[in-house]
Amino acid sequence: MLTTIDANFTVAVMGLGYVGIPLLRKFWSAGLAVVGVDNNPDKVHLLNQGRSPIEDVGDAALAEMLTSSRCLLTCDPAALASAQAIFICVPTPLSASREPDLSFILSAVEHLLPFLQPGQLVVLESTTYPGTTEELIAPLLSQAGFVAGQDFFLAFSPERIDPGNTTYPVGEIPKVVGGMTETCTQRACDVYRYVGIKTHPVTSPRVAEAAKILENTFRSVNIALINEFAQICRVLDLDVWEVIDAAATKPFGFMRFTPGPGIGGHCIPLDPHYLMWKTRFQGFEPRFISLADQVNREMPPYIVARSIDALNQYKKAMNGSRILLVGVAYKPNISDAREAPALHLWPLLSAKGATVAYHDPHVPQLQIEGSVQRYESQPLSEAALANYDLIIVLTAHQDIDYACLNQPSYLIFDTRNILRQVLTEVRAQVVYL
Repeated sequence: MLTTIDANFTVAVMGLGYVGIPLLRKFWSAGLAVVGVDNNPDKVHLLNQGRSPIEDVGDAALAEMLTSSRCLLTCDPAALASAQAIFICVPTPLSASREPDLSFILSAVEHLLPFLQPGQLVVLESTTYPGTTEELIAPLLSQAGFVAGQDFFLAFSPERIDPGNTTYPVGEIPKVVGGMTETCTQRACDVYRYVGIKTHPVTSPRVAEAAKILENTFRSVNIALINEFAQICRVLDLDVWEVIDAAATKPFGFMRFTPGPGIGGHCIPLDPHYLMWKTRFQGFEPRFISLADQVNREMPPYIVARSIDALNQYKKAMNGSRILLVGVAYKPNISDAREAPALHLWPLLSAKGATVAYHDPHVPQLQIEGSVQRYESQPLSEAALANYDLIIVLTAHQDIDYACLNQPSYLIFDTRNILRQVLTEVRAQVVYL
């Protein structure tokens, strides 16, 4: 039986991270009661203290939610039984062999299963391969004795959150929605629309799953193209940034992408692998997508090679050099360093004998995979900067003091072309990607 969506309606979100917290905030802001469930007790404890791990929902916004009677954050999955709609927003990483790791989704379903109630809506938002909802989630939830589309409602609606994007926050991004049945789709659309989110219904969860994979594979392929084009421009002694600016004057048929030291975040480096894994089981080898992934993953080694060349121009060796990475988040103006190029570049530089440090106003501490040490962001002072043989700009945060870097004695590898954009006159010795 359908439940009326009104002020008495309760929404639960499983997974309190970059996707779950903004979604929870959106439902709460619309006047609904919300329940946030996460299996990490340390995270839940910090959240209940009003300390938000993400910038899109800051401490003040989180505190506002906690002071109301309509918000509960807990590790106890029993709280899910009180909700009429449950949204699963857990990570979907890759395994060590770069295959889909659905353990977080499976764990979420396992915790939900004992508390699933007749008439509840369950929406998976975690990015995954086409077929996950129908082939995996629906059979698992049927263990409660319910049939999707009859006893409860099941749909897939991929998250589209872009951390740090104030132009398109969670409420301004349309939701693609594919349910197990038309009723499931409609029910999910009704909940999103109640809080002002536009929806685009599709005929099945598989379509919605494929749409999200296409979005990020599109970006991966185009980034790979421009990354390779940057290398072509170097061979041809061309400034890739000038070439891009010229091409971008065309008002149609060209979409501007820019090169960089690699790709990062939880979507673009990972999502194409979900698609490749699935299609290989069907006997199809996605060569184009696989090549794009290869090009992007080869950018950190390319940056190391260019860094060696830059140091050689000044009769310096990489072995023994001190290198400062400026910006280690995967994109500007956020604190998210997941899969960031810096995490791949750092060990490569260290393996060549360099001593590496970093500066990032958004990332006070950083841990490199394979190392137990936690590094701290270093200040951009004249005394400190003078000790570095090479400064590599990886992320173009707006609040970095680039003027402080602009000294004639500094050697800088600007992988983002930011110095020419923000400085009236570039006086440092700068190498551009």
